[in-house]
Amino acid sequence: MKKTLLTIATCAISMLASAQIFEVLSMEYLPEASYADATVAGISPNGNYLLMTTATYKGLQCYDLQSKNLAIISKADNAGFDVKISKTGNEVVFTERVFQPGQKSINKNVRASITNNTQSVVAKRAPEKETVALYNEEGTMFVEVNGQRSVLAPFGIEDKIYIWASLSPDKSKVCYYLGGKGCFVCDLDGSNNTFIGMNCHAAQWYDNYTLVAMNDIDDGHFITASAIAAYTLDGKHQVLTSPDMIAMDPHTANGKIAFSTIEGKTYLMSVNK
Repeated sequence: MKKTLLTIATCAISMLASAQIFEVLSMEYLPEASYADATVAGISPNGNYLLMTTATYKGLQCYDLQSKNLAIISKADNAGFDVKISKTGNEVVFTERVFQPGQKSINKNVRASITNNTQSVVAKRAPEKETVALYNEEGTMFVEVNGQRSVLAPFGIEDKIYIWASLSPDKSKVCYYLGGKGCFVCDLDGSNNTFIGMNCHAAQWYDNYTLVAMNDIDDGHFITASAIAAYTLDGKHQVLTSPDMIAMDPHTANGKIAFSTIEGKTYLMSVNK
């Protein structure tokens, strides 16, 4: 039965491959960034390091792609969730969930320097002053424009869960996943909704017109198949990984796509568009 489910899932994913968006130049396995439950949390804008966490977002580490060193940034819960990286790549901002005995847990925003290994607590989860910022908190999206924050809810708020929100490089569009409805792209004011795909999960912007996501299928209990796939806003899609791996959680930058498998193996794909 398990083999049958895997075969069906693999066939379903392979049906996506309808157009070439990327030319895959190479696929590199990164053993130093591979460990039990390893999950890619981000990639620097120039592609010189990866941020690593776990499937539950506990802890945050920096993997230098040149030195092959893996350095701990945080051991805290939630540190690997929705990490923000500065334009230069010199700093990251993340949120640590701190548990206090007998009290409610508190969230602490931390700014960490990648270059000099210093950290400081900050008010906002943003690496630097941005005219436009996007936040995804407990199923709600918020857009902040010139310091003014507002809820972004293209399908309304009641009984709606918005996850996997990301801002396009030119800061004009938002990609998000609406529970039960699928992946969409809209303008900053929630207008011009474009449906991208139902199984298009954890989508990240490659450029202003292209998304890279995981296309996963489960049997109600376990993920039975998952591929890294590319999507364009005009409806094209392409599977980028082979069916013999369960590839998840992609992040993109500068001609590179980083992802991990369900076993915790981390890979770096070089692509040309």
